[in-house]
Amino acid sequence: MMGTGYWAGGPGCFFGWPLGMILGIIFWGALIYGIFLLFSRLAKRRARDGEKEETPLDILKKRYARGEIDAEEFGQRKKNLES
Repeated sequence: MMGTGYWAGGPGCFFGWPLGMILGIIFWGALIYGIFLLFSRLAKRRARDGEKEETPLDILKKRYARGEIDAEEFGQRKKNLES
């Protein structure tokens, strides 16, 4: 019966006590952290894919809306972009 108990590395025990307990906590912590990183990166990728890239015309319209350029300059620059 020697060596078959829990303290000697029975079922479910990594390398015996206390090293096994520490390694088990590190293992599960790393696994949970890895799953968290995977889901957060997938969420960021979806958010990035959902955004459309801003065109030069969009930027020009925003500048006109903010009052940075007047109607004449807006028309001239728009004409340059479309040609």
